[in-house]
Amino acid sequence: MSNNFSDLFQTPDHSGMYDTQDVADNKVWAALSYVGILFILPLLVNGGRSRYAKFHANQGFILFLAELACGVASWILGWIPFIGSLCSALLSIACLVLMILGIVNGATGKAKELPLIGGLLHAFDK
Repeated sequence: MSNNFSDLFQTPDHSGMYDTQDVADNKVWAALSYVGILFILPLLVNGGRSRYAKFHANQGFILFLAELACGVASWILGWIPFIGSLCSALLSIACLVLMILGIVNGATGKAKELPLIGGLLHAFDK
C-alpha cells in the first residue's frame, strides 16, 4: 500500500526542458500560479514569453478547475449528514496538498506535474 501511495507523487519531471535563466527569473510567478485565480499572472506579466512560468500557469489552471469541481462536489455532498462533511474536508485537504506541492515545485525551479491532475492538459494535445 505505501509503495502505491509514494508512486502517486512520482510524476513526470520536465525541468530539463527549460532554460536555467528563465527558471531563475520566473520562480515567483511560477509559485503564484497555484494560488487560486492567480494562475493568470504569469501569462499577463510575461506576455506568455516564459515557457517555465507558462508550464506552471497551466498546472495552476488545472488545479483551479479541480478546486472549482471540488467546491461544487462539497456543496452537493454537504446535504449528506456527517459523510458529506467528511468527504468535503478530504477534498479540501487534497486541493491544499496539491497547491502546496505546486508552490514548492515552482519556487524551487522544478517543472513537475501535479499528482492525479497534472497530466490532464496532455489529453487535449493529441
